[in-house]
Amino acid sequence: MKEYKLFSPTKLGSLELKNRIVMAPMTRCRAIGNIPNELMAEYYKQRSAAGLIITEGTSPSINGLGYARIPGLFSNQQTEGWKKTTSAIHKEGSKIFVQLMHTGRISHPLNMTEEARIIAPSAVKPAGQMWTDAEQLQDFPVPKAMTDKDLLHTKLEFIAAAKNAIDAGFDGVELHSANGYLLEQFLSPISNLRTDNYGGSIENRCRFVLEVVAAVAETIGKEKTAIRLSPYGVASDMPHYPEISDTYDYLSLQLNKTGITYIHIVDHSAMGAPEVPAEIKKLIRTNFKNTIILAGGYDKNRAEADIESGLGDLIAFGRPFINNPDLVERLKNNWALSEDLKMDLFYSADEKGYTDYPNYYA
Repeated sequence: MKEYKLFSPTKLGSLELKNRIVMAPMTRCRAIGNIPNELMAEYYKQRSAAGLIITEGTSPSINGLGYARIPGLFSNQQTEGWKKTTSAIHKEGSKIFVQLMHTGRISHPLNMTEEARIIAPSAVKPAGQMWTDAEQLQDFPVPKAMTDKDLLHTKLEFIAAAKNAIDAGFDGVELHSANGYLLEQFLSPISNLRTDNYGGSIENRCRFVLEVVAAVAETIGKEKTAIRLSPYGVASDMPHYPEISDTYDYLSLQLNKTGITYIHIVDHSAMGAPEVPAEIKKLIRTNFKNTIILAGGYDKNRAEADIESGLGDLIAFGRPFINNPDLVERLKNNWALSEDLKMDLFYSADEKGYTDYPNYYA
């Protein structure tokens, strides 16, 4: 019988992982009052057979809480709340990174406190609508273009949230620079129309992302700092532009210089988005010498093939973990995956469609 590398122990920097399977970050909207809770801790614990868990997007700021009921990591109460999850995961022998996600222009005032502001690199309104618990679907508003003061303040918020993450027991931080959120908004010349040092050229558009990465790495350690990228992704109104490959070529080379622990590349083509060209994945692999995590529509055999070829070191699974809390065991034993995926309950507020999916019993 073939021995799969996917299930073998490996290292992520100095961390020992019990396998190469990663639970991908997925927004689930169960953080009532934006505070992590016992229900969330149970959800992650159920899936702790993964070698590495990356949490749902977690805001470093009141300005980053774009969606209803997403968690934050900028208050003592939130930090204490996350300890329930990290302690549960560590007891199961897994490792866990928190994904810091500032939503930027992908937001609505009805999902935020009165003092919060919707900020972005430029005052460019995204196409589409945002769910609000108060008034259901609403058009995105025009964001406020960030001033120099906003840039500094937001960077300091990422630093503070990263410190809180370590205090909460996380093994590290993944900075969300994908899926059209704030950091990626700086990368695109369509959402970033700035004419200062943070806009225009590729180097300028990458500047804020690299400054945040460097600041977090200096604060908590480069071995505890990582980033997620979605080159050629279109989520949250991010149209393609001619310099995409050149942008990620430059960005990945600069990220390699920082020495951060991993780049997480997400490809949403399995859900109908354009495919991330194989060439850009290979380019990032060539440019970046530490760990590469690949995500996007994987099954066991394709995951193994990309590990064996060296394209990726770890493979992240997203949706299959929702209705298969014991996904690792199912993959290892060739047990059938559940097809009972309650999509209408992805973003509801209670345990239904969240912690009530059963394990497989052979």
